[in-house]
Amino acid sequence: MMSKSSFRNLPVTARHDIYPAISPEPYFSGSSAAFHGKVILIVGASRGIGLSISSFYARAGAKLAIVSRSEESLAEAKDHIISEAGPWKPEVLTLAADAADSKAIEAAVLRVVEKFGGLDVVVANAGISSPWTKPFVENDAYNDWWRVLEVNLRGTYNVAHYTLPHLEKSKSGAFVAITSTASQVNASFASAYAVSKTAINRFVEYASIEHPSVKSFALHPGTIKTESIIAAIPFWEAIAIDTLQLPAATILKLTDGSGRFDWLSGRFVSANWDLEEVERDWKEDIVNKGMLVTRIIAE
Repeated sequence: MMSKSSFRNLPVTARHDIYPAISPEPYFSGSSAAFHGKVILIVGASRGIGLSISSFYARAGAKLAIVSRSEESLAEAKDHIISEAGPWKPEVLTLAADAADSKAIEAAVLRVVEKFGGLDVVVANAGISSPWTKPFVENDAYNDWWRVLEVNLRGTYNVAHYTLPHLEKSKSGAFVAITSTASQVNASFASAYAVSKTAINRFVEYASIEHPSVKSFALHPGTIKTESIIAAIPFWEAIAIDTLQLPAATILKLTDGSGRFDWLSGRFVSANWDLEEVERDWKEDIVNKGMLVTRIIAE
């Protein structure tokens, strides 16, 4: 059972697919060279949301490094990305690594920097969920709870730890961690997933504080029908109405180096929010009142 009483959303138009304000067409057509030659690292890139994000960056003219646990799935993802990229013929480096393995991520980042000379944008997308079917005390303490924290939270930390020093050297360094509105609601049996995503939100706040030259965002990608989520949360299928292209286009807009949405750095951002309306109607309050961060509010 999910309680929505504790979730406060921004009162802007809810978007479920690409809309004009975040259209990626200027990047795809070449009329904007924002990503030409930029080096993008996506961890958790072999399918679903991560694959969609990777394809969008490739179509925008970027150089890609994609990370996942399976070499086979990475090879399939690379073929898909290249086939979608059209005339750009992107460079795509594939690296097999578990996000929760610090040494593996350290080695992967080193390989990317050695090949491409640096990093401009990093997306930490690797994530899992245990089934939302019973109280946590009835699940395995490691495989059904702590493992979720290791992949989702430690994985995000590992990626940030080894990439932020390189992102600081970029003129437009950006770090995006994929979070969820599950961090904003109370849902029975979801403690592992919700705790991991809540911690990611807070971690991104610190990434922004400690590395202010890098623009860091905790992005909710929307409610999307991915294989891993449906397997863990069957009821998700009925409410998963957002497209894979929505978060991909949103991330391109946030990380295009224009500076337009840099004021959202260190904050929770939902791909479902119309960014143009957020900017027009809420920017002043968000900046001046410290909104979209974790804190206690007395009402």
